[in-house]
Amino acid sequence: MKELIDKLEALQNLSREEFAQVLLCDNEYLFERARIKAVEIYGKNIYLRGLIEFTNYCKNNCFYCGIRAGNKKIERYRLTREQILECCKNGYALGFRTFVLQGGEDPHFTDEILCNIIKEIKKSYPDCAITLSIGERGYESYELLRKAGADRYLLRHETANNEHYRTLHPEKMSPDNRKNCLRNLKKLGYQTGCGFMVGSPYQTTEHIIDDLMFIKELKPHMVGIGPFIPHSGTPYKNEKSGNMRSTLNIIAILRLIQPNLLIPATTALGTIDEQGRELGILAGANVVMPNLSPVDARKKYMLYDNKICTGEEAAECAFCMHNRVKKIGYKIAVTRGDCHV
Repeated sequence: MKELIDKLEALQNLSREEFAQVLLCDNEYLFERARIKAVEIYGKNIYLRGLIEFTNYCKNNCFYCGIRAGNKKIERYRLTREQILECCKNGYALGFRTFVLQGGEDPHFTDEILCNIIKEIKKSYPDCAITLSIGERGYESYELLRKAGADRYLLRHETANNEHYRTLHPEKMSPDNRKNCLRNLKKLGYQTGCGFMVGSPYQTTEHIIDDLMFIKELKPHMVGIGPFIPHSGTPYKNEKSGNMRSTLNIIAILRLIQPNLLIPATTALGTIDEQGRELGILAGANVVMPNLSPVDARKKYMLYDNKICTGEEAAECAFCMHNRVKKIGYKIAVTRGDCHV
């Protein structure tokens, strides 16, 4: 296996059969090589992203998601412009230089409303980056948001395999549109992020290889990888959670096939294992995303069950991450943390 991992690092590619072997391996050498590669490019820096979950309304009905339109048991909310700006104010004081505005696909937040919020954040914090994670929109919408000052956009493709996509999403949603959105974002100059859940229902090793091939083709700046965790308000409530080892293997493979990636050690990783985020960093991840949302909103923004950190204030989340990162020999960098192209 060592020879295969060395080949992966040297060529940044493998055959489908070889990728399958590495995906299924149990070999610490994979994590070691990925960790070394991340440090070569980014040093021991771990980049903070301040997550602001500003709406849990969503027009879509994805079969795996806790805020799906069909879930009638959750309490819906929207943060006001003033609440969002207050989150940014608190985050800036805590050392955050990137704010991630994340929400469901909520028609209430028009281009005009979002552009005004983005412009206000940029005016108040010109040294900060703004990341949006608000789903599929048209080219013109993405263009307006970019011109208003948005720097980055996260849009998980969820699966690059069209047949697998159909098992996760309602018929009206299109895998081709999702991929076209990602290409449009890159065309418009966004630092673009894609990603997928590991262990999602009906996912196979072949599907994951399709994801790796798509990521190699897209060449994003960021890739978000986290284990699937079921939510009780979805059709997949009784499915098993994704596997920790598989998730870590994929993080490490991504680091070796596209070394300059920004890869989060996700909250979902920390949810399935107490040390999950630390293990993610030690497998090649270099981003953490503490929550800046108001505490009462966090408990309502449940994409999956048993999400951690829902009761903590922003300062607690930030202090916790500083300590966790320090204990494994890394440091939080008080910068925007742009992708090293």
